[in-house]
Amino acid sequence: MPTTLTASFDTRREAEMTVERLVQEQGIDRAAIVIATAGDDNSAGEEVAGADTGAPGSEENPALNGRITVTVDVADDAQAGDIKAAFAEFNGEKVSAG
Repeated sequence: MPTTLTASFDTRREAEMTVERLVQEQGIDRAAIVIATAGDDNSAGEEVAGADTGAPGSEENPALNGRITVTVDVADDAQAGDIKAAFAEFNGEKVSAG
């Protein structure tokens, strides 16, 4: 039964790793996946930081202001199980169906 699953992540890297797992290993169409901030705020803040500064040794990632969500359109129950497993592998929290 088609549905939508959503999980939230502490970092953009965790969210992106989840998406790569879903696309490359589960064969989910990238167009069926949305990455967004959990709220209205920019997830990386307003100050230039980390690699954006171009300064030597600035490879670090800036702190997040909020969580990142990954939303996936799900075709069936078997696919939902695979998606939930990928969410869990990369520390996805607050998994919800809708």
